[in-house]
Amino acid sequence: MNAIKTYKKTSLLILLQLITIFTLLVSACGETTNKKKQMENKSKLTAIASDTNQAGNPSTIDHITLGGGCFWCVEAVYEMLDGVTKVESGYSGGTTKNPAYAEVCTGLTGHAEVAQITFDSTKTSIDEILKVFFTVHDPTTLNKQGADVGTQYRSVIFYRNDHQRKIAQSIIDELNNNHVYSKPIVTQVVPFTNFYKAEDYHQDYYNQHKEAPYCRMVIQPKLEKFEKIFKDRLKK
Repeated sequence: MNAIKTYKKTSLLILLQLITIFTLLVSACGETTNKKKQMENKSKLTAIASDTNQAGNPSTIDHITLGGGCFWCVEAVYEMLDGVTKVESGYSGGTTKNPAYAEVCTGLTGHAEVAQITFDSTKTSIDEILKVFFTVHDPTTLNKQGADVGTQYRSVIFYRNDHQRKIAQSIIDELNNNHVYSKPIVTQVVPFTNFYKAEDYHQDYYNQHKEAPYCRMVIQPKLEKFEKIFKDRLKK
């Protein structure tokens, strides 16, 4: 009988120990799961924060891609507009992937030379950006801006959404109806499909080569016109 009692007592102790161990394991597993969830949430918050610019609100950042002749000209103008946070020269609208400048110059890639503009919509608007666009280039010359001739120099707006499309078409209609230009506007308004950043030596070209003949004779007059008309909208 004593042996049976001892056996039962021993079994009960073992059972209690197993229950204690199981409880500790469940608790530890729960803490691990909670820590994992906390880490995942922290990672998500970090990702959101990394997408947030100085404005503090990722939803205020927008993009549009414009072609108005040589991309050096378009880039130089928008680098001066308050609210624009980044401008990149590149190629859009064609079928050739990752085109080189020499390829685009042939006119066979379908791409246009463009400036991709990133802007803070609390400081500027798509309406203002497009009014600048129609001020600093001639939108009535087909596949041509000054001495730059070819489909790669076409006047084109690559819109990102229906709002941008409507604003663009509204401005074009207004300019045509008021006969601001002696000829009809030929600017294409087409959906954005691709953008390939141009070679490094094309980026910020005007500021790097202000004394070059093209910069002085072609880009500088556009900048002077922009500064005169939009003098209150220049970056400080």
